[in-house]
This record gives sequence, C-alpha cells and structure tokens, in this order.
Amino acid sequence: MGSLLVDENAPVSYSAPPGSVRRRTFLEGAAALTGGAAALLAAAPARANSPIFAHGVASGDPLPGGVILWTRVTVAPEATPGSGLGAPASVRWEIAADPSFTSIAATGSATAGPDTDHTVKVDVTGLAPATDYYYRFTALGTTSTTGRTRTAPADSASPERLRLGVVSCSNWEAGWFSAYRHLAARDDLDAIVHLGDYIYEYGRDEYGGRHGAVRGHDPVHEIVTLTDYRIRHAQYKTDPDLAALHALRPFICTWDDHESADNSWSGGSSKHDPAVSGDWRDRRAASARAYLEWMPVRANGSGDNVRIYRRLRFGTLAELSMLDLRSYRDREAKAVTGWREIDDPARTITGKAQMDWLTAGLASSPARWKLVGNSVMIAPLVFPPLEPATTAAFTSVMGLPQAGIPVNGDQWDGYTADRVTLFRTLHERGIGDVVFLTGDIHSSWGADLPIDAANYPGGPTVGTEFVVPSVTSSSIGELLKAPPRTIAVPIEESIKGINRHLRYIELESHGYGVLEVTAARATMDWFYVLDVEDPNTGVRLGASYTVASGGRMAPSPAPIG
Repeated sequence: MGSLLVDENAPVSYSAPPGSVRRRTFLEGAAALTGGAAALLAAAPARANSPIFAHGVASGDPLPGGVILWTRVTVAPEATPGSGLGAPASVRWEIAADPSFTSIAATGSATAGPDTDHTVKVDVTGLAPATDYYYRFTALGTTSTTGRTRTAPADSASPERLRLGVVSCSNWEAGWFSAYRHLAARDDLDAIVHLGDYIYEYGRDEYGGRHGAVRGHDPVHEIVTLTDYRIRHAQYKTDPDLAALHALRPFICTWDDHESADNSWSGGSSKHDPAVSGDWRDRRAASARAYLEWMPVRANGSGDNVRIYRRLRFGTLAELSMLDLRSYRDREAKAVTGWREIDDPARTITGKAQMDWLTAGLASSPARWKLVGNSVMIAPLVFPPLEPATTAAFTSVMGLPQAGIPVNGDQWDGYTADRVTLFRTLHERGIGDVVFLTGDIHSSWGADLPIDAANYPGGPTVGTEFVVPSVTSSSIGELLKAPPRTIAVPIEESIKGINRHLRYIELESHGYGVLEVTAARATMDWFYVLDVEDPNTGVRLGASYTVASGGRMAPSPAPIG
C-alpha cells in the first residue's frame, strides 16, 4: 500500500499579483472567475441570476450517461424559502453539448411546487460519457444562468487522470467562501467532492471565526424544523463564490453532523435537547428532507430512512465510495467512563449494511484506485501508540481501549471494531490503492493507515488518508489565539512524533484540497487561503503528497498546481 512524501516548497502554477505576498509566496489573484473557466461560460448566453432563479443552478453525481441538474424557482415575492407559499410552476430544462444550445442533448419539464420548497431536481439520462455539457432552466418567462457540468468516463474507459476539488466544513458566519472562488477559477477539475458540513445549524453569533461572525445566519435561531433547514440551505446558496462553483462543476456530496445537529448519531445529538427541540426523529427527517431538496445528490428512501451512501465510477481508473457516517452510528463513547466501550464489537459507525456494502465494493472494484469519501478521520490518533506489547500491558492495567486513549471519540477512533473489520478486509483480501478523503476536523492531515499503529512503520499498511481543511470553520490554531505558525507548529510535530503514521499535519489554515489520480499515483495538493475574513483573499500552496500505486514511499513529483 502507499506511503506519503511531501514537497511543501514546490512552486504553484498560479501567478501572484505584486504586493500580495503574506507569510509565504504562491498566491493567486483575487478575481472571482479567471482563466479557462470564465472563458467557457463567457461563450454561453448566460444571464445573471434573476429574482426567479435567485439561488443559482447546480449539478451533481455524474455518471457516464447522466447527471443531476438542480435549481430553485421563486415563483412570487412572497414564496421565500421555507414559507410554503406560492403556486406550483412549470419549469423547462435543457442540456446541450455547446454553450449556445444549438446541439440539444436532452430537454424536458418539471414542476416547482411548495412540497419541495419550489426546488427542481432532474436526473438526466442518455448523455455521452466524459463530455462537457451546458444546461439551463426556464420558468415564468425567465431563463436561468447557464451552468456547465461533465459526465463521468465510460466504465470501460481508461482515462489518463481524474482531478477532484475536495472541501468540507463551510460555516457561513466564520468567514467568506473564498476557497470556492479559487476552485471555480480552475479549469482542470472533473468534479467537487464535498465531505460534509455544507451548512451549519447554529443560531446567529453562536459559532463565528477568530473575531466573531463575519456575517449573520438566517434564521437567527438554531435550526430545528423543516422551515428552518430550508431557510438555512437557501441562504448558503446565495453566496456568490459557492454559486459560481456550483454552476461550473458537478458536486459529489455527503453529509456529516452539522447538516442536522452537532455530534449527531442514529438516535440523537450531543446538542439536541428533546425537551426544547422536540423528537430527534422529526428533526433528523426535516434536515434530511431539506438537504435532498436543496442538494444535487442521488438518494434512496425518505424521511429518516434516507440512504445516501453510494458509489461512482470513473472508468477503470478510480471508483469513489461516498459514506454516510451519521445515520447508522451508535452514540459516542464518553471519556473515562466509556473508554472500554470503544472496543465493543457491537458498536458501529457505519451500520452493518453499509459496512457490508463498503467491503464488498472495495473487494470487487474493477478500478485501480479505490477512493472513499469519508466524513470523519479514520487514521488512528491515540495516546500512547507504544510498541504492541507495551501498549497491551499499559491499556490492560489502566482499563483503556486496546489501541490507546482516543483524542476524538467522534472519529473512527471511537468505533474501533468497525475499523478493525475494514482494515483486516483490505489486508486479507489484498485490496490495494485505497485512499480515504476526509473532512470534519478543520485541519489538514496526511496519514498512512497501518494495521497496528503501535508497530508503525513495521507491519502492513492498508491505505492512505488525506484530510482537507475547513473552508471557513474555526481551526485548532485559531482556538489557540496565537500568531500564525507559532504554538501550532510544535503541537503538530509532537503529534507526529507520537503517532508516526501521521506524516503531515497543519492545524491552522483554511482552504481546500485538489486530488489528482493517474494510473501511477494519487497526489493531494493542500491549498490555503491567506485570510478567511477577507472576501478577496489570495491562496497559497501548503503541501503536496504523493502515493504510488502498489508501492510505498517514492519521491514526490511536482505538485498539481
């Protein structure tokens, strides 16, 4: 399996405007859309979003022959999101191979009504694989802005590369969504993978950034009801940087906890009080319904029985399994009193059906690279990961989990039986080239995944994990309230010294990842915005790691840039 090497100082292929360097070089200009992406859309008869299509257009879940198209129609001034007001309206959609819509590939009509908050989601089929398409909607005599999307390669195709933008944790109040703007400026991405916390549920001024909230949440209270969740999703869709990225690239998304409530599990949330907020099942069903209305994702079921874990193929090069690690998990074990529960084989983070689906899919995948969209960190982060005999003796005497004390029981560290099952399956079946893409913890990590962390680097590893930073949500470094790259640096080094399989850690910066997969290697570039509280901020390349197919460590090639 692969191991990681870093090149933190390789040049990035963006040009920096004069006088804009802060902390490091490698900056990008502040234009919202630059380069090829803007040029492509400029050729289309695109219109600025009118009041009818105030929430933009989006696409998602690309297949070789199809893609989801999405929009929301404001049928009347009073028909605001969540209001339930406004009559149904007929909406025509078109998708074409050219931005002038002279070569229509498919067209049809749908109804935007109050039962779906006047959103429209169409699963278009009959398209050609590996093809750029342009799409638009027309309703009430008005045509939306033009969006662009791309279908996946044919299952039998062997594409030279796959390139994905990877993001998570975008809190409206904590900063501006500049990471989305910089991703939109690239013209080399096949899709955007969003690993959860697309919205946040907090009330206004409850969870801002380093200096408080840069902008206020709507509604002002913590969201609980279907109306609340609809309003919050609608607010996020009005962000111009997010809207631009949605209009340019298909999204592949899963949810984490903040789409419903903090630290959620199958039966509740650490922040949900039934006496105040009502039955958890009602809240969970409301959050899921609003999510499916407002997001371009495929799902099965409804209410609190929605299944969103799913798999997407990119020819023989890669297959992406998107997980749902909130709907089926047991409650998080509590520190001290619940430490021994962590090893209980009856406890689960995936649920049995999803684990069976995941392991079977990884074992049977015809693709070279097995990518896993994973909302919470799977790499062990424990104290102390001593050599195996010492760890066993220490944890037995102290009454601790067998692998050591977990730092965060909300991660896979709190559900060790599922991780053991998954890792052993990968090892025993010889499943190689597995890469987990992860969000959640508002920081950047690159890790080898050993069968036994205490024995690393001895013994086998079963894959690699790349954890991307938050788009805006407060980082560990910010919570330390220290100057950048001061206190956080020795903490990072200390963690790596104790957990040797953790090869790269950056605890402070916000931004995004860009993953490139070729037959020979998988490379992750971490990009960091310079100031999340500046809507025009630039970006720098933070690090680049490469995992060679079928091998361990190899010199890292130049970053993707």
